[in-house]
Amino acid sequence: MKTKLLLFFCWLATAAQAQRPQQLMPEKTRLLLVLDASGSMLSKWDNDLRINIAKDKIAAFVDSLRRNPNVEMALRVYGHQFDSKQKNCTDSKLEVGFAANNHVQIKAALTRIAPKGTTPIAYSLEQAIKDFPPEGNYRNVIIMITDGIEACGGDPCAISLGLQKNGIALKPFIIGLGVGKDFTAAFNCVGKAYDARSAADFQAILGAISRQILGRTTVTVELTDAADKPIEKDVNMTFINNVTGKAIYDLIHFRDTRGRTDTLVIDPVINYDIEVGTIPVILKKDVQIEGGKHNVIRIRAPQGLLTFKMQTPKEYGNLKAIIRQAGKSETLYVQEVGTSQRYLAGNYDVEVLTTPRTLVRNVTVRQGQTTEVPIEQPGILTLNHYYSGIASLYKLNAEGQEWIENYTLEGKVANIAMQPGNYKIVFRANEAKGAVYTVFKRFTIQGGKSVTVDVLK
Repeated sequence: MKTKLLLFFCWLATAAQAQRPQQLMPEKTRLLLVLDASGSMLSKWDNDLRINIAKDKIAAFVDSLRRNPNVEMALRVYGHQFDSKQKNCTDSKLEVGFAANNHVQIKAALTRIAPKGTTPIAYSLEQAIKDFPPEGNYRNVIIMITDGIEACGGDPCAISLGLQKNGIALKPFIIGLGVGKDFTAAFNCVGKAYDARSAADFQAILGAISRQILGRTTVTVELTDAADKPIEKDVNMTFINNVTGKAIYDLIHFRDTRGRTDTLVIDPVINYDIEVGTIPVILKKDVQIEGGKHNVIRIRAPQGLLTFKMQTPKEYGNLKAIIRQAGKSETLYVQEVGTSQRYLAGNYDVEVLTTPRTLVRNVTVRQGQTTEVPIEQPGILTLNHYYSGIASLYKLNAEGQEWIENYTLEGKVANIAMQPGNYKIVFRANEAKGAVYTVFKRFTIQGGKSVTVDVLK
């Protein structure tokens, strides 16, 4: 009795584990602020110095997150320790590290900063590897504020890609202070780049980034039919980071009894390629999620069923069919005869592995319908060959003969399931002393019937 109870509770634990929902994204976020304090930040912009505007707006941004328990911040500054004449390309320092409730320290550090030097952007991004603590279930995000491009020969794009591919940080946000569209074009490979044309614009961009990173963001994916009605379901959806190519979420699409799909909370900082596991696969590229709101992603995925109509397919054992998209040579799917399988609405070439193979071209699968592929009922060839040997099977037609298959025959009798038609079997016993002892016989197969061929008589 105790053993049965133990097994029952183990089953309950396993069932509970299977029903536990995925945590689709971490609750906590680390924000690394990277500030340009190179000499050019002393230039005038919007009736003040760029550095003064940057400090003021960053301080306000830090204050706005003071009461958010799920956010930790840090401040890295570059170009503020050495004179520009020295062109020190390692002039980058983590002024305030990650910690809870460090808003006052970050604001105090901002007041001390005085622009001096050059612009080592790639080096500063690379140092983020050490800035983000390795422990904890956090999202790591970089926000960079700058007024210039890389000045030390580094490759910010490559460094950013490395940070993302190695799971150190998500795609960075880069804000250019009055730098123009050429700047944003140059930095799009680093992350999401913005051109702040004024102090007010800069403040608005910081607010938009905050909403993108931290706003309550939800998503529903609607798989629609040919009429764009949201009815499709029960296929896997893989959300792939379109920068790194790594799968982030695997979810099997769900609809409840009223046809409603569920709402997902996923990371809006990432741009996704969504792979829908239909046959063939659908790939929706570069899907951008708008933070702080509900997003509806519509993917057209009309499907129908494909099955086979054949009497006594068991004659072939485990008979399979190769499915290809019409006019293409690549195998799309291998389906067992006797089963039904969903495919995207469209045309397919079906090759059933009968003897000989049955090829049906341009089979049309329609939305919400079942398409049956008819296959003629096979017959059975009983081949009395009396000796072990080698045989070749040909189908006879008006144009001549078509090779079907070669056989190595053991024993005295072989039974072969075949499709209706006219055939020729060519045989030579292993004991034969030459090719001239090869024999052949013609015969006809009818569906549902057996025919016996004595190849040596």
